[in-house]
Amino acid sequence: MVTKPNHRRRPELAAFLRSRRARVTPADVGMPPGLRRRTPGLRREEVAQLSGVGVTWYTWLEQGRPINASAQVLDAVARTLRLDTAERMHLYHLAEVPYEEDPDGEPPFCELPAEVQGIIDALNPLPAAVYSSRYDVLAANASYAHLFPSFHLRQNRRNVLWSLFTGPSCCCVMINRDTELPVLVATLRGAYGPHVGEPAWEEFIRDLCGESSDFRALWESGDVAPAGARIKVVQHASVGQLECVTTSLAVSGIPETRIVVYTPHGEDSQSKMRKLMSLDDPLIGCPYHARPLSEALAVQAETAITA
Repeated sequence: MVTKPNHRRRPELAAFLRSRRARVTPADVGMPPGLRRRTPGLRREEVAQLSGVGVTWYTWLEQGRPINASAQVLDAVARTLRLDTAERMHLYHLAEVPYEEDPDGEPPFCELPAEVQGIIDALNPLPAAVYSSRYDVLAANASYAHLFPSFHLRQNRRNVLWSLFTGPSCCCVMINRDTELPVLVATLRGAYGPHVGEPAWEEFIRDLCGESSDFRALWESGDVAPAGARIKVVQHASVGQLECVTTSLAVSGIPETRIVVYTPHGEDSQSKMRKLMSLDDPLIGCPYHARPLSEALAVQAETAITA
């Protein structure tokens, strides 16, 4: 007989909570050690008290009983047990509660270890970036910023899909827009499954559907596709068309995050990439709307001042 996933999650939840409780000492939370303490970690009643929940309820939760837990209560327990972002997400999934991201809407893994930035910097002159499963650009190297100069203009919302779908279609960096964008949306839907009902994901999709009828139509088609290597034809106002092979590399310890590297395909694209990397002020936009990046940044800064 196949065990249902939720039947397996409860024992995992119980074991996870016990292990996290065992590593937090009374001194960590400002409590006296007390007498006759068998283990250095907190007692169940202490976790319940610090979290503002009933002792019986927390005991049942740690025993893996089929009880319901709200996001607010899980947050309180997570704070008491000093869970980091990954552990908090794991707690939510085991308790079968939709994971809520931070109120400011940032992706859960927006703060990457310094060594990850060092790795993509070392890949120069190959463009490379770190993407979340929602196509948020969490980090990028200098070559990536040259290949996709609009990256500099997206201070508040550095997201590949948002950039591709909300800008003028003529300035889209993808030449094969009609075939490339459906694949990107289908890949997004493939990543969406575990996040159904999560506020940040639902808000992102709702906002993008409202901003772009093209995205809305592709999203409503229901197509699903996995992420994978592809040849992308990039339009750049400074050097023309470049063909790049994309390679995705998982980032260990940071779920649903990947490094994507753009390798020029063929001698012509390699030559154009070298020329592009030598430019101090690359052009941004399509050939018709092309302007120096420095000019676009100046306009953006002036607009922000007068807004």
